Amino acid sequence: MIYQHNGITLTLHPNSIIELCFCASGSVNKLDLNTLTSLNSALDVINTYDDCRGVILTSNKASFIVGADITQFLTLFNAPEAELIAWLQYANHVFNRLEDLAIPTISVLSGYVLGGGCECVLTTDFRIGDTTTKIGLPETKLGIIPGFGGTVRLPRLIGVDNALEAITQGKQLTANQALSAGLLDAIVESDSLFNSAITTLSQAIKHPEIWQARRARKTKPLLLAESEQALSFSMAKSLVKMKVGAHYPAPLAAIDTIMKAANQSRDQAQQIETQSFVTLVKLPSAHALVGLFLNDQFIKNRYTLNKTPPADKKIAVIGAGIMGGGIAYQVASHDIPVILKDIQQEALTLGLNEVSGLLNKQLSRGKIDGPRQAHVLTHIQPTLSYQDIRLADTIIEAVVENPTVKCAVLSEIETQVSEHAIMASNTSTIPISELAKSLNNPERFCGMHFFNPVHRMPLVEIIRGEKTSQATIDHITSLAMSLGKTPVVVNDCPGFFVNRVLFPYFAAFRLLIRDGVDFVRIDTIMEERFGWPMGPAYLLDVVGLDTAYHAQQVMNQGYPTRFYTIEHDVLTLLYEQKLWGKKTQAGFYAYTTDKKGNVQKTPNENATSLIKSLPISTSTITDDEIIERMMIPMLNEVLLCLDENIVATPQEADTALVYGLGFPPFHGGPCQYLDTLGLDTFIQQLTKYQDLGPLYHQPASLKAMQKAHSRFYHQRYQADLPSVPSIEKEH
Repeated sequence: MIYQHNGITLTLHPNSIIELCFCASGSVNKLDLNTLTSLNSALDVINTYDDCRGVILTSNKASFIVGADITQFLTLFNAPEAELIAWLQYANHVFNRLEDLAIPTISVLSGYVLGGGCECVLTTDFRIGDTTTKIGLPETKLGIIPGFGGTVRLPRLIGVDNALEAITQGKQLTANQALSAGLLDAIVESDSLFNSAITTLSQAIKHPEIWQARRARKTKPLLLAESEQALSFSMAKSLVKMKVGAHYPAPLAAIDTIMKAANQSRDQAQQIETQSFVTLVKLPSAHALVGLFLNDQFIKNRYTLNKTPPADKKIAVIGAGIMGGGIAYQVASHDIPVILKDIQQEALTLGLNEVSGLLNKQLSRGKIDGPRQAHVLTHIQPTLSYQDIRLADTIIEAVVENPTVKCAVLSEIETQVSEHAIMASNTSTIPISELAKSLNNPERFCGMHFFNPVHRMPLVEIIRGEKTSQATIDHITSLAMSLGKTPVVVNDCPGFFVNRVLFPYFAAFRLLIRDGVDFVRIDTIMEERFGWPMGPAYLLDVVGLDTAYHAQQVMNQGYPTRFYTIEHDVLTLLYEQKLWGKKTQAGFYAYTTDKKGNVQKTPNENATSLIKSLPISTSTITDDEIIERMMIPMLNEVLLCLDENIVATPQEADTALVYGLGFPPFHGGPCQYLDTLGLDTFIQQLTKYQDLGPLYHQPASLKAMQKAHSRFYHQRYQADLPSVPSIEKEH
């Protein structure tokens, strides 16, 4: 070994080949600022070996480099602009030195090669990987663009169209996809990677014109006529605008950056990239999206620490309706055998049809093949008998949302299964501690609230009852993660966390209708201006107005001082008229199917007429006031849930609402939104609407936070940053 410092080693191999190995002390390699300076020093050492004939980049981890150290870079985003620019210029200086070595270079890849890790290996002349390799530039998903030359090198390496697609979508390419695009030069067996790299370098040494031509292509303007450039960039912008809209500026900024740099040299193009990067990181959307990524990491670390997944899982789902079928599909699609139990054959058929429908869609889209479809189906055992569930170690009850029925079913299940079996109820509103009263062993029972549709919604809300043991919570959180879900553990209360904060939002909507605001206007503003995937009227139609009406009664009973019957309430009116939304083809909107089988919605004339029959106000309300009135009750309820320890941390609160309700990710979640809005501004908004009732009254903790000048995520911007090394004084 000829060099070792800060996660990088240099080893001299026969034939004067130097191996540069990324070997951080942690479980994964991250590209942090110290690693950049260490890489720069390693390049100094390489340059002292006059007879060095080639360099191989390797990693001693399962994944090459998983990306940048996001915590450190988020602090850097908040630093003075000059400091951020200096670090970006330094990173490009280091990578350019690697690219400009007077000898051929090759990267040996496996696992994840993302973000800064991908930008690092783009500098080498060759890249080979094994079948585990997943490579890409996911920065636009974090509200930024690549900042270490990714927008410069990738289009020059794999072509403009391929690069635009990969960067704007933040795609992770599989080994085969990367090979097809030209990002990888070969895929070899894992144990042959290093020898293959030696062979490749040996050939490159004999034929320098090959690697020199490759390198020249990455440092010069794009080899594309201006007319072809115009077409590529125009099409890319149109596709991005259709897909992400105005709330996510990073993909469009990536296109503009590549377009402006197309006819520039490498160094000039990097200056353009740096300026675009600096502009984006100052936007709230970048902080929000990076914050969501950090929240996800926080939750995974919180729930996996000292916990192991349940071994030899035997899962039973009781209740084979749409929801039960969706849960069974999720379990089986993760190669876990599941028993689907009901008391009626018709219900079993409904559940199995749900599974088949989901698999058929995947098959038709080419996401699975026939054998995989059959494999998933064989993991589901339908049954009408309790005999088949007796060996199950985990039972998920998913019967109708009725406390009497659930209690009876849970009590019956307990008599049929092992005394060590863990039981969970897929309930959305009924308090777990109430359901637990029907059980002899309430410590082995909790809530496991899946969101509909199960296969799409990433959140599982896990509810701790008064007597639920920690072992039960650990078991169910591990199960949720093994099903590809993000678990958030909450304490028990009516509505738990997600639905508890949703219903004040619905109440705000109903009060706006009472005050004469058109529901289509509310939906349009909340979708287009605030960024919700569905406005409140459309969301109620999807949830089902009958379901919402009954859940509202639970909330009214649970929180009588804040939730109360609204006089001349549109929800009650449409419920009584059996206008229950999509399930009845009519709610706030009427639903029809076009010739292609696509569901179309238009404002329902019956609903509009019924609303006009109400004695409603005709006050003038602005678009901004609609947003304020809609969001304040939800934000207040989040604060109350944090105060009452229903949800433990801002990270879990934000993740739950983004993953469970579709809270706009570019806002980061309710706590990040309040940080961005500012508590002073939020309190000023509250004072405007005190006469609307308790849902608009200030939580006690808010004043204390304001007085202390505190934020939910203050610590995120306080990581220690090394000083920027001087480029001018080096070499």
